[in-house]
Amino acid sequence: MSDWIIYSVGFTAQLLFSARLITQWFLSEKAKEVQTPSIFWKLSLIASILLFVYGFLREDLAIMLGQLITYTVYIRNLQLQKEWSSSNVFLKILVIGFPIALAGYLLFLTEMEWKQLVHGENIALWLIILGVIGQIVYTLRFIYQWLYSEKNKESSLPKGFWILSLMGSIIIFTYAIFRDDPVLLAAHFFGGIVYIRNLYIMKKSKAK
Repeated sequence: MSDWIIYSVGFTAQLLFSARLITQWFLSEKAKEVQTPSIFWKLSLIASILLFVYGFLREDLAIMLGQLITYTVYIRNLQLQKEWSSSNVFLKILVIGFPIALAGYLLFLTEMEWKQLVHGENIALWLIILGVIGQIVYTLRFIYQWLYSEKNKESSLPKGFWILSLMGSIIIFTYAIFRDDPVLLAAHFFGGIVYIRNLYIMKKSKAK
């Protein structure tokens, strides 16, 4: 498959991820405190599907793992916000149908061997490890956010979420430099700015 098609999928996913951050950032600036809009989670779901596909096309285990783990967290947050039941039918079909369709494709149609993701000639083992570590830290932010939200019975983005986001983003940005991945470079450079700004907003809000 042509590189421009693969990168188009990746950049489309990152544009959606950026859109969720911009929306959340704008609403937080307006309210003078960190907000958690439902559109944040809806855009996350769609972007996650596209980024998983991008990771598969790039034979990048680190990207694929990160999306698989956070997928259900996005749905759970919509449930906590009581937005899942009222969500668009198309979104529900896409979100539920994608894992089923993907599993069928990987099991019966793909010719790629999974061992290529770990021992592929296109990427060194140490770089895979670095990428996986970055994705684990980056993914832990949603595990932390999920547990925090379950404890408080409402969907929210606490301080720990933004700290883990920034730490994971720095590692993945470093990984992207060695991987020559413009999609990850652009995404995590912009993301880092938003994470720092949200931490600053939280600090100012707490001071008041």
